[in-house]
Amino acid sequence: MKLIIDADACPRGAFERAAAIAARAGIELLTVANFNHEIISANHIVTGGDPQEADIRIINLSEAGDLIVTQDIGLAAMALGKRARAISPSGFEYRQETMDASLEERELKARYRRSGGRTKGPHKRAKEDDERFAKELERMISEAKEI
Repeated sequence: MKLIIDADACPRGAFERAAAIAARAGIELLTVANFNHEIISANHIVTGGDPQEADIRIINLSEAGDLIVTQDIGLAAMALGKRARAISPSGFEYRQETMDASLEERELKARYRRSGGRTKGPHKRAKEDDERFAKELERMISEAKEI
């Protein structure tokens, strides 16, 4: 099992918690981001600047049983398709049974924005978000180790 972080958009608090949890659990931690980001990680992979390059690298690195940290619903869907598990930095575990609805909502919002509409962005990150993320990540790792 590996923990792979989509570091293009992972908040610092979630990143730091994930790194500490991975170290305690003895899990390999990989971070992946394009060259536009400065990430401090022992196992950091830098990709080019193409919009989906980091996501493609993450999917190519992932295997069944791995854990992926991402805010990208499309990346999460691909991870689930490889039988990996995915969690958002806010502590939301992406699940196969709700993925179709999530992808459809993403498409509807993107279409609305392309037509000139505005949608709400994420709420301001709070300490509680980091705590919820850490709790859920630890639960997912514990479950994976039981299998």
